[in-house]
Amino acid sequence: MCGIAGIFHCGTPKPVEASRVERMCDALMHRGPDGAGVWTAPGVGLGHRRLSIIDLEGSSQPMVSADGRSVIVFNGEIYNFRELRRELMSSGSEFRTDGDTEVILAAWGRWGPDCLSRLDGMFAFALYDLKDRTLFLARDRLGVKPLFTASLSDGSVAFASELKGLLAHPLLRREIDPMAVEDYLAWGYVPDHRSFLKGVEKLPAGHYRLLRHDREPSLPVKWWDISFVDRRKGTEADLSAELLHLMRQSVTSRTVADVPLGAFLSGGVDSSSVVALMAEASAQPVRTCSIGFDVAALDESSYAAKVANLFGAEHRSRIVGADDFREIDRLAKMFDEPFADASALPTWRVCELARETVTVALSGDGADEAFAGYRRQVFQAREDLVRRILPGPLRQGVFGRLGAAYPKADWLPRPLRAKTTLLSLADSGEGAYARAVGITPPELRQQLYSPDFLAMRGDYRAETPFIEMMRGAPARSGLDRAQYADLKFWLPGDILTKVDRTSMAVGLEAREPLLDHRLIEFAASLPHRMRLRGMQGKWLVKRTMRRYLPDDILYRPKQGFVTPVSAWLRGPLADHARAIATGPSLHRTGWFDGRRISQIAEDHIAGRSDHGRLLWQFVMLDSAIRNMNIS
Repeated sequence: MCGIAGIFHCGTPKPVEASRVERMCDALMHRGPDGAGVWTAPGVGLGHRRLSIIDLEGSSQPMVSADGRSVIVFNGEIYNFRELRRELMSSGSEFRTDGDTEVILAAWGRWGPDCLSRLDGMFAFALYDLKDRTLFLARDRLGVKPLFTASLSDGSVAFASELKGLLAHPLLRREIDPMAVEDYLAWGYVPDHRSFLKGVEKLPAGHYRLLRHDREPSLPVKWWDISFVDRRKGTEADLSAELLHLMRQSVTSRTVADVPLGAFLSGGVDSSSVVALMAEASAQPVRTCSIGFDVAALDESSYAAKVANLFGAEHRSRIVGADDFREIDRLAKMFDEPFADASALPTWRVCELARETVTVALSGDGADEAFAGYRRQVFQAREDLVRRILPGPLRQGVFGRLGAAYPKADWLPRPLRAKTTLLSLADSGEGAYARAVGITPPELRQQLYSPDFLAMRGDYRAETPFIEMMRGAPARSGLDRAQYADLKFWLPGDILTKVDRTSMAVGLEAREPLLDHRLIEFAASLPHRMRLRGMQGKWLVKRTMRRYLPDDILYRPKQGFVTPVSAWLRGPLADHARAIATGPSLHRTGWFDGRRISQIAEDHIAGRSDHGRLLWQFVMLDSAIRNMNIS
């Protein structure tokens, strides 16, 4: 796992200063503490920071191909590189190293851009072809590894694994995009179709760009997508056997490393399944780690300990408490852009814990998106039944009025908090799911913004790209479209960003076996009843894993990696909640109504409403602005 950065001139191939690329790479030192390198030629410079995982003594980067045709900087792992290597050698390719980087170079020389479909792994890389004088930028299917780009005033395109790499370039503008603020308030992160800074873009998951010296910068090209159109046939036994085979294959392929390896273990279905399959394939005890909380109702560490004991794992755990809040600025610096998923804090802590004994850790991310494991997906499927029966105007008239009148009763038991359900039933399936995934609904955002910001935002709404994605999805049902949006929008923007930044901050490589593209494609082809039955999501996964895991792990209510931030902000951190509205960075922007934010904070502290997530959003936004030194 590594960090990459570079500069490419799309017009006249001006000289690239190696020192400038070095400074960009130095900003990414945490991603690659084991080595560094820079390569330049007229009009191009490539830089690399290395975290050694495979072929520890070889495979230094930037790497030149054996035939001298191309040069690469690569971040990620190719799990099938040995099979590809044998195939390429049988056709005459020569290799000087034992790693996966050189395999990508040879694959490019043989297949060009089509090489991407042959790569099984997580990756973001930049490859310069000296013969064609082109730069090839590529990102893996699901966006496990990030890649930021920016068009600069001197005609060059700069790229880096993280925004901080671009911020090290003196020509990058530090001007916030107001539409990114709207996106952030809606989702809690800045999604991949936008960046926090104007002029910066993220290469979308499953896309590549081919840049030339004699042409203007090209648009990204989609090379992979997930489809929910086809339905797989077969008995439950047959589909379960295929699922288990794919899960075993994905786990074992990700245990290849020349350094110590372990796993994150929350005690939920997904991480427990990964640990079970790791234990099955290993003669040695699996090294596992987990995080607990100082709020007992949200602490799942006992379940993690139970699973670890079941498989004889070497297990370690640690507690996260309100005192960890003092590290908020360090956490914000990891993400550069504002990032308000509060589970980033315990994720960082569990990465720190893992790094004490291992260099690679497997996680259980991805199964909820692929196999319908989220509560919101269950509700979406059930609400779609109502939408099919009742015409839109009737739903909008009845449920819309009821939803508008119903109080936001956070203090009531969950079954009586009907406001969100009523508003969802009044909306289209796509609009309702956008509301379910989002954090701050459009009505509340409207109240938070200042008149000046509302004028800047104009007609744009953060939900629009999400709704358009769902409507254009290759899918057959509302559940399909919801899962498609989760895989294409939520997963790379939130979950994978969180894991990449927190793991890389401590020099740990995180691998996601349940995001193997063959497993994802299999999940997308399953009939509804194999994904969801009644209120039970991930139905086939749970049935399949009953041979390994007890029912009280498989079928206990899903909690997720929930941080007790709401309790902290009305308890030991109440003064921080009150100070949010008057924070100098937010106040200086003029974007928000300070009096409204102060009232929200007081309502939260008094227990009249639960605004913990919204207040945390403002905390992280304020910290991000301060860390970027934006006036």
